[in-house]
Amino acid sequence: MPDGQAHADLRQQFRALAQGGQSLGVAYIGIVNGLFAALGEAGQAGSDALAAAAGMDRGYVRRWCDAAYAFGFLEAEGDEFRLAPAGATMRPDAADTLMPIAVQAVLNLHMAERAAGLMRTGERPGEQVVAERETLLPWWGRMLEANYAGFFGRTICPGIPVFAEVDARGGLIVDLGCGNGWYLRTLAQRFPRLRGLGLEGFAETVAQATRLAEAEGLAGRLRFAVGDAHGFILPEPADAIAMSRALHHMWEGEGGGVPFLRRLRDHLRPGGAVVIWEPDWPEDRTVLRTPARRSLAFQNLTEHVQGNHLLRAGEIAAACREAGMAPEVFHFADGQEAVIVARRPG
Repeated sequence: MPDGQAHADLRQQFRALAQGGQSLGVAYIGIVNGLFAALGEAGQAGSDALAAAAGMDRGYVRRWCDAAYAFGFLEAEGDEFRLAPAGATMRPDAADTLMPIAVQAVLNLHMAERAAGLMRTGERPGEQVVAERETLLPWWGRMLEANYAGFFGRTICPGIPVFAEVDARGGLIVDLGCGNGWYLRTLAQRFPRLRGLGLEGFAETVAQATRLAEAEGLAGRLRFAVGDAHGFILPEPADAIAMSRALHHMWEGEGGGVPFLRRLRDHLRPGGAVVIWEPDWPEDRTVLRTPARRSLAFQNLTEHVQGNHLLRAGEIAAACREAGMAPEVFHFADGQEAVIVARRPG
């Protein structure tokens, strides 16, 4: 037990953490209900006018404005509000938006509550837990895009030669677990000849992907459909099959990932490749205490709810070899992110 002063310091520390959670909760409410966006468009507005602009209940918006003011997201002049700099960063369309931090925070609390209850029974209900909260699923793809698309385009794309190879022959890349299509849309914007097919289990995110591809002028080269990663059928052999932070969803069960990787190999043309992007689960537990890895430890706990666990790059590469492909491992972000490119023999 810590001494009196140390205990008081801990109490203050945890109170600050709790207020941080409340702050992100207020931000989340403003994001999913379009309040930051509407106030940004208006410039300045009272709570009733803001409620009308966003199509929300006046009583809820009035109290949200007070809470958003209290946590520094809004500034106030009398009964009129405008976005503070922190509130402007929560606009989903802002450059370098901080929206995904708030969305992830609420998702984390949902997953923590589910893990707390399921720990007694051992039940692992699967990926549908993500869709249990109606306000979360529509933001799932946008959160992933805001978190990863920039890093993918700036850092990973230039470092993985297979993308340019597929583009040179106008080949087909299949994205399993495509979400709102951000991975294929990023590739198609960079590589003008490449074609893409995205498969995803949630119809709502497939619809998002289709709308976004159309809005970006990419619908002629990209197609998205509801599909099962275990039982898909392709219109032609793929030049590459990509999985962005999704292979661990297919790993557990008899035989581990090897049978699944064999199925991917069989859908490739000779010389084609699977391109697997995963966070690299560390060999050394002590690195989980570093700030950059703490979230990974929490994710691994919540992945268990979904029937998954995070993987090491070495075990993915070994499974690719066992499945009859030749793997090459690329590391990014100081070794935290791994991309495994495994080729089917030509």
